[in-house]
Order: sequence, then structure tokens, then C-alpha cells
Amino acid sequence: MSNVIIAETKNGQLHPSTAELVTAANSLGGGITIVIPATSDSASATASSIMGVDKVITVIADCFSSYDASSWAAAIDAVAPAGNLILTASNDSKDLGARIAARRGMPIVQNVISINNGELTSPVYSGKALVTVSLNGNAVVTIRANTFAAADEGGSAVSSVVNQSADVGCAVREMIAKANARLDVSEANIIISGGRGMGGPENFAQLESIADVLGAAVGASRAAVDAWDGIGHGMQVGQTGKTVNPNLYIAVGISGAIQHLAGMRSSKYIVAINKDAEAPIFQHADYGIVATWEEVLPSLKAELESLLN
Repeated sequence: MSNVIIAETKNGQLHPSTAELVTAANSLGGGITIVIPATSDSASATASSIMGVDKVITVIADCFSSYDASSWAAAIDAVAPAGNLILTASNDSKDLGARIAARRGMPIVQNVISINNGELTSPVYSGKALVTVSLNGNAVVTIRANTFAAADEGGSAVSSVVNQSADVGCAVREMIAKANARLDVSEANIIISGGRGMGGPENFAQLESIADVLGAAVGASRAAVDAWDGIGHGMQVGQTGKTVNPNLYIAVGISGAIQHLAGMRSSKYIVAINKDAEAPIFQHADYGIVATWEEVLPSLKAELESLLN
């Protein structure tokens, strides 16, 4: 059996989740190849040093400067060897994995949280149940971040580069990267998240101003993402969003539904701000404030600025 990991990069560096994917691939058994879609080979050395990796293929193309599902799927499908394809369960990689699965006629298993004896387990129904499947052949598998331990360093995999920069089909699909992109919630040590209690997407500016003071990421509950177009799915924390494990998690106007708690309950320190004293979030909070966000956030920002300055 062969396992092919489609790695993510950020600012030219290998995403830390790649080492977690290697651990997941080892659970399936067989050889491991890492394919890195990128605009340079700057991440190849890091990938080669992960223990258990046999080969690293860096695919260089102009289209990889920003995500475009169609061009990425075509470029990677042309290079990636046969075998199980393993990706992180981020929004982009789940989309990419589904497209490559369709191109190759392979089944796909999304949001896998454990692999035991060839059986893959994923949450369903907003995390209220788990489904376990067995693989009878090659499949595309996306792995939820922070659920597998990272593989150790110390490897010395063979590395090669495939340059597809001359592919016009890739080049013309480039998009302008979003300016002023915020830190991803799955990577942040501090997260401040808002729920329906924020009243509307325009009020998330209050969370962003505090995030700027703390150097934090801004997250959201599923209820907020579903209710308001201005709150993107990439911000969603929870069983059907992103699993996070920050040092500090500040929940504002979030009731604490079970699917949200499943994505953030392992946070080291949880602060809850909610006007409903009976909100379930308080049962999991280290510190709770029963008040509206309008009463708390301006004072919180002022105190933080005073403390940090």
C-alpha cells in the first residue's frame, strides 16, 4: 500500500499539520510520499526530515500562489503517484481532495479523527455520532487537525522537483491573494470567537479590535456562520468546523452547543462572556462574565491595552 500526502504550505514553509498527516499515514501502513504544491522548493527540506517519509515531490507552478480548486486538482493529479491520498481537513484541502477523488474515481472519507487497524472514524450529525468505515482499496482521506500526534524529525527522504510553471492552464487561474488575511484559528495560541449573541456580522469588528491587541485569531460559532454571510466558514470552530487547542479561548455571545464545545474544549484556559447565566458554555469556562458584549468588550479592550502597553 502506498500513501501520498498532499501537504499545505504557508509563506513558503511547510505547514505543521504535515507531520500529523505522516502519523495518520503510518496508521494505514505502507510507504509515504509527500507532494508539496508550491511556487518554490523552500519547504522540501523540512518535509524530507520528517521520520517515516520515503519520498518528497515538490510541484512548482504559478497557480499555487493562491488557491484555485480546478487548477490545483489538475496540476496535482498529473504528478501524485497512485495510492491513498491524505490531506488536512481544512476547507481548501477538503475541497481539493474531493476534486481529485472525482478525477480518479476514488471514494473519499472526510474529517477523520482516528485510524485503528485499517478502520477510519469520523464525526457525523454535528459530532453527535461517529461513523467508522473500512477501506477496501485506495481512497482520499482528510484528517482533522490536532487529532494525531506529529511525527518526529530525523528522516532523510529522497526529494525531487517537478516544475509546471510553463503550464498556461495553471497560470491563467491565479487569483489576487486576499489582503490583510488574519491568522487562522487552527494555528493561533489565542482565539476570540463570537456567536449569534453578537447580534450581527458588523459587530465582529469589536472582536477584531481586541484580536489586534492580543495578536489573536477571530473565530465564530456554527450558528453565526450559518446566520450571516459576512462570517466565513474558515472562521468556524467546532465539530463541523476547525478543532483548536489555544492557550486562551474567549467565547463571546456563544451559548456552548455540544458541536462547538467539541472543537475547543481542550483549550488551556476558557473565558466565557454571555448575558445568559444558564448558557452551557459557563460549565466549561475557567472564568465567566454574565453580561452583554456591549458592556464587556470596550472595558476589556481598554484594560488589555493598558496592561500590554
